[in-house]
Amino acid sequence: MPDVAILGSGAVGALVGAELTRSGTTTALITREATAQTLRREGVTVESPRFGDHVVSVDARPRLDAGDGPVDALLVAVKAPHLADALQRIAVEPGVVVPLLNGVEHLAVLQDRFGAERVMAGVVRVQAHRAGPAHVVHRAPFLTISLAAPGAPALEAALRRAGIDVAHGASDAAVLWSKLARLAGLALATAAADAPLGDVRGDAEAVAREVVVVANAEGAELDEAALLAELRGLPDAASSSLRADIVAGAGDNELDAIGAAVLRAAARHDLPTPHTQDLVARVATRAAGG
Repeated sequence: MPDVAILGSGAVGALVGAELTRSGTTTALITREATAQTLRREGVTVESPRFGDHVVSVDARPRLDAGDGPVDALLVAVKAPHLADALQRIAVEPGVVVPLLNGVEHLAVLQDRFGAERVMAGVVRVQAHRAGPAHVVHRAPFLTISLAAPGAPALEAALRRAGIDVAHGASDAAVLWSKLARLAGLALATAAADAPLGDVRGDAEAVAREVVVVANAEGAELDEAALLAELRGLPDAASSSLRADIVAGAGDNELDAIGAAVLRAAARHDLPTPHTQDLVARVATRAAGG
């Protein structure tokens, strides 16, 4: 029985799963059958400036069933469009569930599925991509998982033992919206223009300002100046996975989770978000082939 199960074997799931396994935590990656077979056969190849280059043999399965025994923690690392289908692979009630998805609305979905008392808001800060089904390239020497509260000591200890930093936020809203406020401007601006951040900083900052207002109406208590300073500190070449997905024609992109979720929250509070609306519409047009 795994101590930690990770739903999803993309860059985040595979990297975290490999490092947890390598540090001695019994960990299972829950993913599609074909991918699970590849991971069981080949292991996960990691290239990382933080963890080094290595191959880790992993426990990969297509499902987590009641017969597998209790699971202390479930990390959910699929993209938002895949969440509903992926949850059908989980037939246990973990001690704690921590989502690592982009966006904010998935928290309610997980609370409905597992119970609010089991679900803790979380986000991940990492730069990594999957170079193949069993190959993760970790591009920058940081990997931080932020949690809403210090309420999962066994999970936190396992993450730290694996060399993964753990931080805490003041609330669910603070944790989720702080990530979305940093991400939305970068993702929407670069995806709308199919250009790196250096070409669209004005648009990215305009969206970030709007998202901070929405986030604070949702109870996040974000600092606009600090967030803008972080955005301005990103290199001109910075881009986003949303841009890459739109360029690739991926129908399972995160526009709804990143952009439309902001608009829905703004509507709840009757807040104007003209820049965000414009970029969401432009990205949607590009995604539709326009």
